[in-house]
Amino acid sequence: MQRRLTHNVLWVLAERSVQTVAGIGIAAMLARALGVEGFGLFQYAQSLVLIAAAATLVCGAEVTVPRLVALPAPDTHPRLLRHVFALRLMAAALAYVGLLAAVFWLSESTLLRATVAILGLSILLREPFGTVIAWLQAMTDNRPASVIAMAALLVKLLLIGTMYGLGVRALPAYAGVLALESLLIAACLAMLYVRRTRGMPPHAGPLDRGILKTLLHDGALFWLAMLVMMAARRVDQLLLKPAVPLAELGAYAASMQLLDNLLLLATVMVNALAPLLVYAQADRAMAMRRVAQLASGMALLGLAGGAVLALLAPWVVHLLYGAAFSDAAALLRLVALGSALLFADAALTLLAVMLRRPIWIVGKWLAVLAVTIAIDNMLIPSMGARGAAIGYLCANACAVLIGVTLLVRAWCEEKPA
Repeated sequence: MQRRLTHNVLWVLAERSVQTVAGIGIAAMLARALGVEGFGLFQYAQSLVLIAAAATLVCGAEVTVPRLVALPAPDTHPRLLRHVFALRLMAAALAYVGLLAAVFWLSESTLLRATVAILGLSILLREPFGTVIAWLQAMTDNRPASVIAMAALLVKLLLIGTMYGLGVRALPAYAGVLALESLLIAACLAMLYVRRTRGMPPHAGPLDRGILKTLLHDGALFWLAMLVMMAARRVDQLLLKPAVPLAELGAYAASMQLLDNLLLLATVMVNALAPLLVYAQADRAMAMRRVAQLASGMALLGLAGGAVLALLAPWVVHLLYGAAFSDAAALLRLVALGSALLFADAALTLLAVMLRRPIWIVGKWLAVLAVTIAIDNMLIPSMGARGAAIGYLCANACAVLIGVTLLVRAWCEEKPA
């Protein structure tokens, strides 16, 4: 079992690592193909879709996987999975309709409407069919999902590379490639599920409202945490767009794209170290010390990486995005100063996960969202993208401060025992 768990972790790490590298390459090609203004509009559309997509996380793996593991036999899984799929699909349909209504009401840009409508198709596919991924996780078999995700990512990389080489400049065309990636993943997961459940007794008939209500209730807190987190991560671009030219938004989006990949790298590293350093500790006090040590080490690593990125910012921006994005170098240099905060926060989040206190995560992201909105509204009108960058740094400092406070609080609660 330990060997199987290790293999699962390695497959997930491989998938995330490939996503990080491929994500940088895809962002570079999109930026060069679409130009500064087009790239800014495309990233704005993606921000809208990602926030709406968070509404589909209504019954996440945190709720589904433990229930699947607790079921007595694999042939009882399909009944629960039907309810999870139905719940996610209903949430996805509502999120997609709400997204389209908001965009068509708030924006008169036909280009933005078309891009969001196409990108938003992934909302209907990712989480509903991601139910199969939760099922695989419950069986400690992440390999098929990771292979499918990496294969679809390769197809996306090849298609975007081909379109870039052919000189395609249309935003909806590139949005279609991203939607196609979600469709490929959904289709492969569906075929995998059908093949593996062949021979099991069917579970047709009406859905059980009691099961739906229980799943909805038990997953509400995790759903709220993810929704607020995604809003906190993307609200800066939503506030920036109406206040600055598209070219300035594009430069800011380009710098933040690199920070997003750096954050993904931090998450990969923390997830790789957490099982051994934190979750394996029987003594909670020792586990808390390990969280503190890991956060300190990650902060130092982020500080070193951020310093290098800030030093090389003009060269990195020119290499990846081209001369048209030269304004992004100064913004990247500024936000790179917060790399230590990003890395430390990734480690400090382990505390709430270890103690199973999602309310802490909700509270933290609500505070981060409030700080971001307050500072951005204060600074963006006079400073533009630099104001949003400062707001980003302050928000991450807030997240780390809350993480440290919760760690001290948990340590004080544990100490008397």
